Amino acid sequence: MPALKKYQLFISHSWTYRDTYEKLVELFDEHPNFIWVNHSIPKDDPIHNAENDKKLYEAIKDKMYPVNCVVMLAGVYSTHSKWINNEIKIAKQFYGKPIIAVEPWASEKTSQPVKNNANAIVKWQSKSIVEAIRDHAL
Repeated sequence: MPALKKYQLFISHSWTYRDTYEKLVELFDEHPNFIWVNHSIPKDDPIHNAENDKKLYEAIKDKMYPVNCVVMLAGVYSTHSKWINNEIKIAKQFYGKPIIAVEPWASEKTSQPVKNNANAIVKWQSKSIVEAIRDHAL
């Protein structure tokens, strides 16, 4: 059996919806034959208290630099996030990173900015998310 690729991922999320982020991390951790490194900004990272938006923007850029793929939760709350457009800009325009949009379970409304910039839009299922990452990651 060939060696498995180790995927470097940045998960765009809001700490207001921490449960959703943590469930996605669990999906990745429990998925068979999927090895990944989480480059997301952890909750206890001091950058959350950055003295200005420029420093937070630069921290996000630094975290996104080494990744193969950006995973964005495409709940409607993403549309109202102050940072979602910056994260899309960093991923797509600055680095040319692919974006996988993950739609929440039973969602009727999802984030149009995320979906418009996604290389793939998938439902909340481990298999479809991992397949999209494998298909689109750099």
